[in-house]
Amino acid sequence: MPDTLRPRAALRTAVVWEVLQDALERRAKATGRPALNVLDTGGGSGNFAVPVARLGHRVTVVDPSPNALFALERRAAEADVADRVRGVQGDAHGLFDVAERGGYDVVLCHGVLEYVDDPAEGVRNTVAALRPEGVLSLLAAGLGGAVLSRALAGHFKEARQALDDPNGRWGAGDPVPRRFTAGQLTALVEGAGLRVGAVHGVRVFADLVPGGLVDTEPGALDELLKLEAAAAELAAFHSVATQLHVLGEAPGAEGA
Repeated sequence: MPDTLRPRAALRTAVVWEVLQDALERRAKATGRPALNVLDTGGGSGNFAVPVARLGHRVTVVDPSPNALFALERRAAEADVADRVRGVQGDAHGLFDVAERGGYDVVLCHGVLEYVDDPAEGVRNTVAALRPEGVLSLLAAGLGGAVLSRALAGHFKEARQALDDPNGRWGAGDPVPRRFTAGQLTALVEGAGLRVGAVHGVRVFADLVPGGLVDTEPGALDELLKLEAAAAELAAFHSVATQLHVLGEAPGAEGA
């Protein structure tokens, strides 16, 4: 996982990072190029972009927030990878105003589909940014995790509303505009012309376990990380994960 993350933050990203790192290694081996071109849409302050750059890859981050891009620049400089990280202001809708069509070996689309008007268009744009045989890393909010968390908090009406709502929202105060099931995400990826290489549930337990337990019980964090990793690939836990990660592979991709 990225070594710049605090332990609690690692719970939210460890599964995705392990899958992504493996995909990068396999793509580099398949292409024979140790330094890949990576596009991070909605990459913000560089939670993934900077660690990816530290592996030696060139990363372009597209994000609509100037403040996030400023933080990205500072973070990349502190990690001594400023020469491998480029931040540009933009969004998924106008992606090719600022990014190269068909120019990237790997595209990250993390935390973007929840906020775009047309998720199918968003996925199609990210796929169009891939080189032949490229790889897409897609991360989005999961419906089941929201329903479960509202129910465990005693907000049963909100849990039911999220379950019934077409966008998976639990009410007007819900800060997330849209949530997905694993089936919906895989359909979007396949509809854009990729095959699904893997699906993982993210934060299956991390958001449900009391923080005090993880912070004070010796060894609890390491064991919870292992539990998250073990459950992530099991389809039974995808339906209760806070987030869902889908790895999409272009036809013909080898070892991605």
